[in-house]
Amino acid sequence: MSRPPAKATAKTAAKRPRRIPGFPPDPDRVEAIFERLARVMPEPKTELTFQDPFTLVVAVALSAQATDVSVNKATDKLFKVADTPEKMLALGEAGLIPFISSIGLYRNKAKNVIALSRRVLEVHGGVVPLNRADLQALPGVGRKTASVVLNELGIEPAIAVDTHVFRVSHRLKLVTGNTPDKVEDQLHQVVPPAYLPKAHHWLILHGRYTCVARKPKCAACVISELCPSRVELGG
Repeated sequence: MSRPPAKATAKTAAKRPRRIPGFPPDPDRVEAIFERLARVMPEPKTELTFQDPFTLVVAVALSAQATDVSVNKATDKLFKVADTPEKMLALGEAGLIPFISSIGLYRNKAKNVIALSRRVLEVHGGVVPLNRADLQALPGVGRKTASVVLNELGIEPAIAVDTHVFRVSHRLKLVTGNTPDKVEDQLHQVVPPAYLPKAHHWLILHGRYTCVARKPKCAACVISELCPSRVELGG
């Protein structure tokens, strides 16, 4: 006589992955979204001005809660005076502040830029480390800043989740995560590998110029027909 199937115990139930409602999205739709973004933006890149890894790290660190435009205006003058860790350290906090005083949180950022310059000199021989662990050990460089640097330099297909990426990813129903870390993890799961290296820039630029926060430009959007949020957004 056959026995009825045993009920799942707490132990066996814990082994089963919990399915998240609405995730993952339809892979064909995701593929189509990035194919179209790639078509209109074949070579996306950061809008921050930089010359090398050091100036990139500084520019990205300064860009937290500030616009790229405001950072570029400041670094245009700053990098003419201090574009190496040695020169930045010689400038000091007091000398750096006048260059970046138009940027939000400039006092704390000045402190971090000088501290990271010192660490690059003392620990890394004046060369910016290009691996995640050492980058994130630099003062003022968190996961998002490290991801931007590693992605921009083609070292890692990282996705830095800022407000634009967070907003666009949710509007497109690519993710369900409620924190930047969860969104980052889910994007890595659903973005096709061929598009992953540039996905960060496509999502940022799309959010910055088309899928804007208050009045998204659905009529001019190349992926509007693939967007589940278009109706509720008024597009």
